[in-house]
Order: sequence, then C-alpha cells, then structure tokens
Amino acid sequence: MNFLRAVAVLIGGVAAATAADDVVLTDAGGKVRVEIGGALFTEYHYQDVARPYLYPIIGPGGGGMTRNWPMQQTTNEPTDHVHHKGLWYAHGNVNGVDCWSEQKAFGKTVHEKFLALDGGVIRERCNWIDHEGKALCSDERTIRFQAHPAVRVVDFEIALIASHGPVTFGDTKEGSMAIRLPATMSVKGKGAQGHIVTSAGQRDVAAWGTAAEWVDYHGPVDGQECGVAIFDAPQNPRHPTTWHVRDYGLFAANPFGLHDFQKGLPKGAGDLKLAAGERATFRYRFVFHAGDEKAGQVAERYREFVAGQSAK
Repeated sequence: MNFLRAVAVLIGGVAAATAADDVVLTDAGGKVRVEIGGALFTEYHYQDVARPYLYPIIGPGGGGMTRNWPMQQTTNEPTDHVHHKGLWYAHGNVNGVDCWSEQKAFGKTVHEKFLALDGGVIRERCNWIDHEGKALCSDERTIRFQAHPAVRVVDFEIALIASHGPVTFGDTKEGSMAIRLPATMSVKGKGAQGHIVTSAGQRDVAAWGTAAEWVDYHGPVDGQECGVAIFDAPQNPRHPTTWHVRDYGLFAANPFGLHDFQKGLPKGAGDLKLAAGERATFRYRFVFHAGDEKAGQVAERYREFVAGQSAK
C-alpha cells in the first residue's frame, strides 16, 4: 500500500469510527432501533417476520425512503407485492423453494442469534427454511450503519452458507439485495417523478436486467429530491451484478437471474451452486443522499467504496 493510499485509508477509518460513535443500537425485542445523533434512522425487524428487514429508513432530508405499506396502512400508496418490505435480502429459488415472495408454500429466513450488536454494527446468523420448517441453508450477515454530514450509509454483507448440505441459488429474476422505494420516487405510476441511472449509462426502464457497478434511483420524497444508490463490491461473485430494478420502485441487485435478464441464455445459466459447507459472500453499500446521482456524487462515492474494499 503506497503512502497516499495509507493516508486515505487512515482518514477513512477515522471517519468511519467517528460515524459509528454517533450510531446507537437498541434491541427493543423483535426489532433493533438504530439512532443517529439521537434521532431515528431505521429499525431492523427480525422476529415474527417472513424475513428480516429495515423499516422505516429516514433519508438525509428527513423523509421516509421506503414504501410504508404493508407495515403501515396509508393512502396514495400502491399495495402490490406484500413481500416488498423496507430493505431486505431474499431469493426466489433456493433448492427449488421460493424464499422471496409470501405466497403459498414460501420459505422463510429465521433469526437465530445476534453475533454482535454494538459500534453501529449488527452481526446476525439466520436460517433459511422451507414452508415445513426444513433447513435449506443459513447466512451470516453484517449490517453497518454510518452517519456522514451529507449522506446516510448502510453496508450490508451477507455470507450464504451451505450449512445443511449442497444448496443452489437458482436462476430467477426474483431476488435478491433489495429495497422498495416510495411511490413518488417511481419512474411510472400515479404520482411517479423518479429516475433510474446506472454506472453503465442505462436510464429508467432500460436499466432493468442490465449489468452495472452501481445504480442510483432518485426522485422527490416529501417535496425534496432524494436518492438511494446501491454499490456492488468488486470482489462479489459475478461483479458487476445484474439489476432487478423496476420502474414502480423495486430496486434490487440480483446476480443470479441471468436467464431472465439476458436473451438466449438457457435456463439455469445463473445458478449458483454451493457444495456442503461452502459459502459465498456478497457485499453491498446503500447510500441515501440528497438530489440526483450528480448532486449525490454517486460515481465519486463508488470509487471511494472500491478503494476501501481493496485496502481491506
């Protein structure tokens, strides 16, 4: 590591530590409350749910960055896809079991225990089960919250573990690292005023199914222009990932759905197979910012993210 990079890493480490000191986690029984500077940022719901999720998420302008339904009954919000809850990780084909939707015979992700809950970090172990309770696999996830003057950051690292025999994360568009945005941020639909931009130059509906290092989704929230960017870490399997990003507000990184995303590929082309005991680790960063992708300096922040990853 050269001197300039070492200085940059040191400065980044100090900034992260300062940010972590300003983040307070409180286990309220069934959910972890995350406060930044004494104010609510988000809550992590982990008990009596189909799979853990973050909701609400308060953006830098003070508005909610996720759809409220079905957690809250509100007016002027779409009520499609009941499984789109806040910010979550899931997949629609795990050894043939649907662990994405909440339709009949769906699989669940069940909280086992917290491995750590301090310093602005949630570390957790979860088990993935089918509708009869049979174990499919497990995961170990680390969710790190950072506070900065202009943005709020959530780093989400998940290790998928073949803990109960071989496991296949099957080729389907229904997944995986996801957030459901407010209706006003959508590209299409009633009240929609949002836009999608990818690092590869695709925009709006043309972004769906394409590969990119990052994607930004922005639009008005409570009258203020806000956005959220998702970064795909360069060491992730199949980087740059493909994106299940919809014009109605679903925003997801999905490296498995290749057959759905790319014409001409056979079914199963996107399968990720893990032998018993094997694991695959994915790292993502969510950046909640004011303005569009330019005002939010998304491209510059992605380069900083990559530099931080390579320095580890």
